[in-house]
Amino acid sequence: MSKWMAAGALLLAGCTAPPPAAEPASSSAPPGSSYAQWDAAVSIPREDSYYPAKGDPRIDTLHYGLDLAWDPAQRRLTGTADIAFRVARPTDAIQLDLIGQLTVTGVTVDGAPATWRHPGKDLRISGPFVEDTEHTVRIEYAGTPRPVRAPTTRSDFSSVGWTTTAAGEVWTMQEPFGAHTWFPCNDQPADKAYYDITVRVPKRWVGVANGELTGNTVSGGTRAMAWHVAEPVSTYLTTIAIGNYEHTRLTSSRGLPIDLWTRNRKHAALLEDAPRILAWLEKRLGPYPFESLGFVVVPSRSAMETQSLITLGDTPYATSESVIQHEMAHQWYGDLVTPTDWRDMWMNEGMTMFLQFAYEADRAGESIDDHLAPYAAFEVVGRGEDGPPGAYDRDSFGSGNVYLSPALMWNEVRHQLGDSRFWELVRNWPRVHAYGNATRQQYYQWLHDEYGLDPAFLDAWIMGKRTPERTDAR
Repeated sequence: MSKWMAAGALLLAGCTAPPPAAEPASSSAPPGSSYAQWDAAVSIPREDSYYPAKGDPRIDTLHYGLDLAWDPAQRRLTGTADIAFRVARPTDAIQLDLIGQLTVTGVTVDGAPATWRHPGKDLRISGPFVEDTEHTVRIEYAGTPRPVRAPTTRSDFSSVGWTTTAAGEVWTMQEPFGAHTWFPCNDQPADKAYYDITVRVPKRWVGVANGELTGNTVSGGTRAMAWHVAEPVSTYLTTIAIGNYEHTRLTSSRGLPIDLWTRNRKHAALLEDAPRILAWLEKRLGPYPFESLGFVVVPSRSAMETQSLITLGDTPYATSESVIQHEMAHQWYGDLVTPTDWRDMWMNEGMTMFLQFAYEADRAGESIDDHLAPYAAFEVVGRGEDGPPGAYDRDSFGSGNVYLSPALMWNEVRHQLGDSRFWELVRNWPRVHAYGNATRQQYYQWLHDEYGLDPAFLDAWIMGKRTPERTDAR
């Protein structure tokens, strides 16, 4: 959170050299294998314009099968990752992101030993690989994970990824690139994949992750909890938490179970309004788009829209009604449809910020215009400090400009279209690229073709150095 936002209001909702292998990896899928069940995860991977060191456009991951064992006394993570992937471009090697503190001990491709190197965070696996062929790579690794520095000036977080408490408990927030601190991945938002995650922890604790709980067994002193995610997910929207969590189940007005994972009853009580908040969102955005919904409250100062299992810090700010609503709104804007590139995080944050303002105005019994008016001055300052929302300072990730500027723009669009057409727009966009990604150009084109919005108007708000004049200005 930037200094001007903190002063104004709570606005925002985070190596050892490997032994050589004898033979190169095969370039053909194993006989009898089938990847059709993951067709919806086929993506167009790309090099990120803001953080190009993360991700590899040559690989399109389809499914991650993760088996993770955590030893809190030794602070040691032992993992096996089975990753189904499509070759997006012909190449002599693919590359996955994996922090150097996790030592790779073995790699196979389609069951055959592979040649690989792991200098720094880049796990490079030799091919050759033929374009549009599909394969499965198994990676075995172990070590002591740590978070990595986030490119931000916000006060509620400074690092992302696997975070261990003094007691050995674990929590994670990945935005924009923290997933590679605990599993090998293509850590860029354009590459979505399915997930099955098993978390093995001391039996007195639980290990929670995205999706639906499909198994919870205890053997000896170890608890194994299995999680299945039924829809494609970007790496930054994954999450895991390990510790002494209690489970509470609520039910939405439509009968959807809402699972709470909290470390005390106070936190569970703060989430009792989740069904009512979800009903408000569904009235405006349509049915909740995923098969499961939950919350985990962790020892953080921030909050994150991790898909189907929202991660909230245990502070009054991060568990406030507004932040809970904001992160729930992200399940449509950001999770259901996700930008292809980090320069366009305004596509997520602008609309969810507007929806937060609309919700707060509705709860206060005032107009959206009246509720938004005090924030206009902060928007001008934020645009000046951190740049326009579509060209923000890449070392100021998640500052107020990507929230407030497009939120004010959407209110201008509401004035142009009228409430009925505007809310139709809000409801329809996430369906256009549901469970996938979209570019800025696709968004602009759709807004022009379907609602007659002028791309020059949009660009003035998204790329302009100065704030455009507002029709609702007081």
